[in-house]
Amino acid sequence: MKKKKMSLAQKINVLRASVMGANDGILSIAGIVLGVAGASTSNWAILVSGLAGMLAGSVSMAMGEYVSVNSQKDSERKAVATEKQALADNYQKEFDFVQQKYMATGMAEELAHKATTEMMTNNALTTAVRERYSFDPSKFTSPYAAALASLISFPLGSLLPLISIFVGPKNMHIATTFIAVIIALAITGYLAAILSKANKTHSVLRNVISGIVTMTVTYSVGVLVGILAG
Repeated sequence: MKKKKMSLAQKINVLRASVMGANDGILSIAGIVLGVAGASTSNWAILVSGLAGMLAGSVSMAMGEYVSVNSQKDSERKAVATEKQALADNYQKEFDFVQQKYMATGMAEELAHKATTEMMTNNALTTAVRERYSFDPSKFTSPYAAALASLISFPLGSLLPLISIFVGPKNMHIATTFIAVIIALAITGYLAAILSKANKTHSVLRNVISGIVTMTVTYSVGVLVGILAG
């Protein structure tokens, strides 16, 4: 059997999961390693904490994406079943609904009727679901693809703060990590904005500011714990 290719929308959803997974990996592990670095000078403690966080985060993100996409898929399946029954009970009502949707865009009544007739004749269920619920029932997002994307992207994103905390002179480790994470978060924020068609400047600023706050808080708490423990 010929394998069905992913649609553009499905590919974008997988890319979204990848970008968000990498973003969470960067931010989560940065918070962990900076927090531990603030409390301890032990490279071993920092490394073990970072690796543990990477493992836990990777599994958590993958399971979270799987559950989230499956929940969305269940809702979409219910909508398809509801619309299928509606077509069986009152086809004309659904036909009129689709025609009115086309007319609402400014299409002339005669042209809207012709377009509705063609679309409903070709695939009534897909047309009615798309117009009433705003999704294509033939293009469900795969929960496995989304979970796998997160499972791979989270640890890849985690590597940045985990490596940068050990790069350069020891007295520069914190600064190196801060700078590397801020640059990476700016990139993931920009990519997320492209995928979601959001404002790029706002997305980047939001991502960078949240990263700065997270790193500052976790490092400060780590330093405080180190002082109290000392």
